[in-house]
Amino acid sequence: MSAEAKSEVIKEPSMLKQKEMIANNYDKLTSAHELGIKTASTFVPGNLNELIMCFDMANNLPEINAIQNGMRKKSGGMIMDAERSGHSEDVCTYVKADIGMMSKGNIAPNGKPMPAPDVLLLSYTGCFTFMKWFELLREEYKCPTTMLHVPYEADGKITPNMRDYVVKQLKEEVIPTLEQASGVKFDIDRLREYLRNSAKAEDDLVWVLESAKNKPSPVDCYFGGVYYIGPIFTAFRGTEDAIEYYQLLRKEVEERIAAGKGPITPEGEMKEEKYRLVVEGPPNWTSFRDFWKMFYDEGAVVVSSSYTKVGGVYDYDGFRHDPDNPLESLADYCLGCYTNRNLPTRVDMLARYIEEYEADGLLINSIKSCNSFSAGQLMMMREVEERTGKPAAFIETDLVDPRYFSAANVKNRLESYFQMVDQKRKGGGSAAAA
Repeated sequence: MSAEAKSEVIKEPSMLKQKEMIANNYDKLTSAHELGIKTASTFVPGNLNELIMCFDMANNLPEINAIQNGMRKKSGGMIMDAERSGHSEDVCTYVKADIGMMSKGNIAPNGKPMPAPDVLLLSYTGCFTFMKWFELLREEYKCPTTMLHVPYEADGKITPNMRDYVVKQLKEEVIPTLEQASGVKFDIDRLREYLRNSAKAEDDLVWVLESAKNKPSPVDCYFGGVYYIGPIFTAFRGTEDAIEYYQLLRKEVEERIAAGKGPITPEGEMKEEKYRLVVEGPPNWTSFRDFWKMFYDEGAVVVSSSYTKVGGVYDYDGFRHDPDNPLESLADYCLGCYTNRNLPTRVDMLARYIEEYEADGLLINSIKSCNSFSAGQLMMMREVEERTGKPAAFIETDLVDPRYFSAANVKNRLESYFQMVDQKRKGGGSAAAA
């Protein structure tokens, strides 16, 4: 759980397992030079963790560092430092938090400095900011950089040409760069084994997410969901640790279903499920617990969210990493990330989630500094409303900039939205929220 979570928060075995995994990875990263380990920096959407592990490299993800600093209430000062050095207020706050973190000594959550990466691996999946971010890091670290260019799914499907294009880059550019940076020869059988592990963990993750179809839902797939996706979207996909984590999580959720219990939250167990929502967009991290409590206080459970698909979509079209087609599988994974899908596909996903999970409506959290999520959201909202007949609402916050979280404004909008849901249930009132 986050650093702001209080001592009374329930800690299940899966939570403790994940906390241990994260701590161990930061210890590995910050001790890399003493241990003789090379490190790679990469991003969450479309990350090639299984491939990176083939070269005995530790994986460092800049967005995760920004999230950790946001939840620890440290990102605000880092962002202001970056702005004072010339970065615009409109720049992604993950970037500014990372730049500010570097200016303060690049201190990891364990209090030790991060090593300079040995290689920057950019898997470009629908976010132009990633390219500019790595340009800044390349200037800072002067290390090798390799880019995997992933074509945008403009027509909503992966074509053989797109897959072949990505595989060609893996063979001719990415793998040779990682071999050179690490000094380790690529072994495709080793990759197959990691992908086999990934598929096992992905099966259990999907089961957990789909458990929200139960009434009451035993899980919250937005606030709780950010913990559920953590291992599989970051430095642990492909590991035995990830398999064990998702087995533990699934067992806990099975027990909650059998007992007819709702999700566990920082405020305690959700006792009564009054509203079932689908949420589009990332959460706010600097006020994460306060944000979640607003939902808890209203009895609102998020039964599905687009954010839990940002690092890979497994439930919508059944994708799993495939050890029998390792490089092609990596290509399909990158191509299928949520932010690499066109707006009609995103609308289809959200509408389907509302129907399949019997949700009361759609809530969009529009992120001020994240164009890859926020562009087109108003259009998406209207389309989903029209298709499902369920009411939708629109709130605005930011990722890790505390200046853009107005608790009073968000609370007022949520209360108005839940009133609208109540009216809709009674057969009256408008179907849309401003």
